[in-house]
Amino acid sequence: MTRSGRRRLVALLAVAALLAAAGWQWRQDRHAADGTLLARDPASIDAIALRLAGAPVEHYARRDGHWWRTDAGTPVRADDGRLGELAEVAAAPVLGWREADAFEPGRIGLSHPLAVLTLDGQALEFGESMATGPLRYVRVGRRIALVPLRYTPRPVQGVRATP
Repeated sequence: MTRSGRRRLVALLAVAALLAAAGWQWRQDRHAADGTLLARDPASIDAIALRLAGAPVEHYARRDGHWWRTDAGTPVRADDGRLGELAEVAAAPVLGWREADAFEPGRIGLSHPLAVLTLDGQALEFGESMATGPLRYVRVGRRIALVPLRYTPRPVQGVRATP
C-alpha cells in the first residue's frame, strides 16, 4: 500500500469513528430525554380545572371545538386561546424528574401550591420557582418535575356570556 493510500485509510477510519461516536451520543441523548409533564396530546384534552392560590376552582369543558366555563350554572363561553395554552401545559418540556420524597414539600412551595391545574383528571401542582434558574417545581403524582416558568398557569381572561 502506498503512503497516500494509508493516509486515506486512516482518514476514512477516523471519519467512521467520529460518525459512530456521534450516533452513540445522539442515541444516549434521546434515551436520557426527560419528556413532557403528561404523556398526552394537548389537543385531546377535554376538561380543565384551574385553582389559583386564594381563588375558587374554575372548571372548563371543550364542546364542539370551543371551551366553556361550566361551574357557573349555565355554561359560559371562555377564551379558546387561553384555554388552549393551559392544555399545552401537558406538553411542557421537563428538564428533570425526581421522586417526590426527595424534597420537603414546604421548601419548594408544594405544601400550599401556587396553582393546581387538572387536565382530564390529572393534577399538576405548581410550587415555587428555583433559586438558581427560571424553572418551577411541578408535582405530578409521586414525582416532581422542573419545567420552564412560562408554563405556570395564570388567570383565564375573556369569559363571555352565551349569545
